[in-house]
This record gives sequence, structure tokens and C-alpha cells, in this order.
Amino acid sequence: MSMIGAEVARRIALAAQGFADARPGGGVTRRHLGRVLDRVRLIQLDSVNVAVRAHYMPLFSRLGPYPSELVDDAAWTHSTRRPRMLVEYWAHEASLLPVADWPLLRWRMRDYEQRLGQRYASLLASSPGLLDDVLAAVKDLGPIGAGPLEQELGLAGRRAGGGWWNRSSVKHACEYLFAVGELTTGARRGFQRLYDLPERVLPPAVLATRLSDEDAIRELTRRAATAHGIATEPDLRDYYRIRPPERSRTAVAELVEAGELVEVTVAGWPAPAYRHVDARAPRQVSGRALLAPFDPLIWERDRTERIFGFHYRIEIYVPEPKRVYGYYVFPFLLDGELVARVDLKADRAAGTLRVRGAFAEPGVAEPRVAAELAAELAVMAEWLELDHVVAQDRGSLAPALRAVLR
Repeated sequence: MSMIGAEVARRIALAAQGFADARPGGGVTRRHLGRVLDRVRLIQLDSVNVAVRAHYMPLFSRLGPYPSELVDDAAWTHSTRRPRMLVEYWAHEASLLPVADWPLLRWRMRDYEQRLGQRYASLLASSPGLLDDVLAAVKDLGPIGAGPLEQELGLAGRRAGGGWWNRSSVKHACEYLFAVGELTTGARRGFQRLYDLPERVLPPAVLATRLSDEDAIRELTRRAATAHGIATEPDLRDYYRIRPPERSRTAVAELVEAGELVEVTVAGWPAPAYRHVDARAPRQVSGRALLAPFDPLIWERDRTERIFGFHYRIEIYVPEPKRVYGYYVFPFLLDGELVARVDLKADRAAGTLRVRGAFAEPGVAEPRVAAELAAELAVMAEWLELDHVVAQDRGSLAPALRAVLR
């Protein structure tokens, strides 16, 4: 088993995620979106919109400014001239993934049908025929949100008993049907999901594709290995949240036997790692990027700490007095290292990107980091159609950042 240095492993991981590539010099197109997707494979969705919604940011981090309609059109608009590129499903979490990858998650749909059927038993018993009624209404009216469906079915205000955030029975039914693959997202209005039938969203060839659970999980593991470049088995398992662990371990062993993964030892890593045979290790990684909390480079926090020596936890759910860095913190990547973090808020009413806190990692050259960070914040503000960047005085990097911004 060969030994790989920690710095080499870091460069492999960055290259696999697209951070060793130069940003496009001209306008960003669907071709660039496809290139990013070939690397990261999926984009996580999240409802928080304090700075920018999570699914827009990974492309900006890798490509620089681009029209956000590029993602909207790829995910939620379909025409014969420009087929849909992305579809929603539970992959890592709620995610956008390439349309062709839908069949790879059918095993999860079957798992959900078994697990959630038990959880929904009381709802289904108390509302016989509800699932059929929802499907029929979506067929007639879709794409449609859960609220209008409630009105259509005469169930407005009716609540499912206990738990589940007091969602309505119709919303429960929609989410169940989404999880088992009988509904998908046809469009979004704002961030509201509008449900539709898969046959009106996905190509017939995709719907007709059937794979064994073993083949699908092996392929997902292969995709995770490509996206990571180098990873432990738990890293690979986490990318698509494959459970139980035995499924992932079997897939990894099969890919090793097939020669697609090579088992290696990475200095400082506590477990064996697996390098994809096509993963490259550039001599250096240059450039800068702000990373959203749900960027696939950093969403597995233990891996982030192992690769970058960067302890990162999202503090949205931490009471404000107990937060260390802030509500919605973006790590700052510079020349292949995570060197700082900033708590950002887009104040759209004031046309301002507000830096509520700026913190340098120990030992970094703060004047250069501040200058590069200020430049990237200016690019981000312009992309978000904000006129100013204003930094508050909280954090170790704030004085240097404020000086540059002035």
C-alpha cells in the first residue's frame, strides 16, 4: 500500500472538485455548468437565504459570476429545445442531480417506501384514498404546490396528528410520494416546490432504466470517488448517504478489485484511503473562492478538518450568544488552503453585502488574505447585484479587511 502526503491528498481533493481549473474568461454557459456537474455530481438544496441560496453558490465558487437563471433553467424549466439537465431528489440531502442519475436512487425510493410507510401508517389509515387523490390532482393540475392542492382537495387546515412540524396531511402525502419517486419537482416558485409527475419531468429512457441495488450503489460509490479524488470509505459513503454501511463497504471492495480505486495510506489520516485511478495531483492549486456551508468540498466536516486542518461547524441552530463565528459562515479558500471565514448577509434593501464577522486562521498572512478576500467579496456583491461591501469590526481579520474595503 503506497503512502501519500497530506498536502498531495489535499491537492487531489481540490482538483477533483474543480478548484485546480481556471475560471472561464468569458460568459458562463450550460457547457460550464455541465463541466462542474461532471465533477461534483450533485448540488445540495437548502432553504436558508441570508446571503444566497445554497444551490447557486457552488457554481460561483468554481466559475465566478454567472447568471443564476442558468441553474433555474437547468433544474426547473423544460422545453424540446433545451432539455432539463437536473432533477431533485434525496441524494446527499435534498439535492439537484443530473437527470440521468435518477435511476441510481431507486433503491432509496424503495427503502423510503418501506420505512416511511410505517411512519405514515396513521395518516394513511385516517385518510384512505388520500395518496390516490393527490396523484390524480397533480396529474390534472401540476406542477402545483401543496397549498393549492389542499384547496383543490377541500382539506385546507386539516392537520396530521402529531409531530412533523404540524404539516398538513396533503403536504405529508406529497412528501411521501416525492420520497418514493411517484412525484418529483416540476418547478419552483421562489423556493416553494411545485409537484409534478415524473413522466412529465424525466425522459422516457430514464424512467425505463432499471438497475439492481448492488449495481446502483456501486455506481454511486464510483461517482463519489470521482468527486472526492481521494477519500476514506466513510467519506465515499457520506456523499450519497448510503446506508447501511455494508452496502458501501461492498461497493468499495468491488471497485478496488476492478482496479478503479487504489487503497493508499495518507499521512495523518486515521483510516485507509482510496484514490480514484484517474484522480490527478496538480503541483499547485492557486486562486480563491468563498464556499457556502453546503459546498460539497466541505459538507463532511470531519473530512474538512482532516484535509485542511479547519474545524468548521454551521451555527444556524446555535443560540446567538453561543455562536463562535456567526450565523451563516463562508470559509475562504486561497491557493489551496482554507485561510479565513466570514459571516455574510445580503442586505438587499440597502444594496449591501454585509460582513458581520471576519476571522483569519492561525498563522496566515493577514494583509494578503484581507486583500484577496476583499476582492472576492466585491465580485460576489456584483454577482448578487449589490452595490457595496461593508465589514463590521467583529473578528480577528476585520480590521485588515475594513482597511482594504475603505
